Amino acid sequence: MTGMDGRDTDLKKELDATLQTRRELGEEYESALVDSFLEKVDQRIDGAVERRVRRQLAEQQMTAARDSRSPRPTDSFGERFGFGIVSLVLAVPLSAIGGGIANLPGLLTAWAGIVGVNVVQAARTNPGLFGRRRAEKNDAWMD
Repeated sequence: MTGMDGRDTDLKKELDATLQTRRELGEEYESALVDSFLEKVDQRIDGAVERRVRRQLAEQQMTAARDSRSPRPTDSFGERFGFGIVSLVLAVPLSAIGGGIANLPGLLTAWAGIVGVNVVQAARTNPGLFGRRRAEKNDAWMD
């Protein structure tokens, strides 16, 4: 017997008891008995709906928690490609200015800045790129 069959049996018993009470008390109490029975049916429906909503909410929260743990790139291939193109285009005048003003140290400084900006962008779009992986809790060495 499933849970639903048990509730149906209980509801059937309630209906039988209501009908028996109606026979004993007469027609003058019929509307009160029907209202009482319908109130019990409403309470059962409300309870079933509430359980279903709680279950769905819990499933949504579990799905959201699972999704938030998985790292995803923050931008698309087009954005990364565009950033690389802009970086190279700006590298030419920055190299000319740095090399023209301060010779080799100025050129190296300009390129250090260009590389630094690109490293920061790469770290932002790929969170685990430069960090070490954390040890698994189930690692055989930790037992």
